[in-house]
Amino acid sequence: MMPPLHFVVFIGVSVFVLICIFRWVLRRRPVPPVRQLVAGVALVIAIAGMCFAKLGATQGLPWPVYYGIPALVTLFLPPLAFRMRGAEYMSYVVLAFLSSPVIHFVFSFFIGWPEYLPFWHIPPVWQVVGAGP
Repeated sequence: MMPPLHFVVFIGVSVFVLICIFRWVLRRRPVPPVRQLVAGVALVIAIAGMCFAKLGATQGLPWPVYYGIPALVTLFLPPLAFRMRGAEYMSYVVLAFLSSPVIHFVFSFFIGWPEYLPFWHIPPVWQVVGAGP
C-alpha cells in the first residue's frame, strides 16, 4: 500500500515533468499554447491517470488495464488538445514514455519509494552499496 505522501509527491512530480515535456515539444511554435491549457492537460493526465491506476490496482485489475488506459489518455489527449504536428507528436511520445521509467528509477533508487511502477523492481542505492536499512 502506497503512503499518501508518496502518492501526492508522485502526482506533483508527474505534473511538473509533463509540463516540461509539453513546453519542450511545443517550444518552436510562434504562439505557444496558453499556460492554463498546458497545466490542465498535465493535471488531467497525471491526476486522473494515477488515481485510475491506484483504484485499478486496489480493485485487483490486471496492470495492463490500470496502466494501459492512462497510457492511452497520455497518447491521445495532448495531440488533440495542442493540435500537435507529426514531429511534435513523435517527440512527445518518446519523452512521455521515457519519463515514467526515469521517474520510477529516481524515486526507487535514490529515495527508496518503489511504488511508481511497482512491477519493475529497482533496489535503493543503500542496498546496492550494502549500507543502510
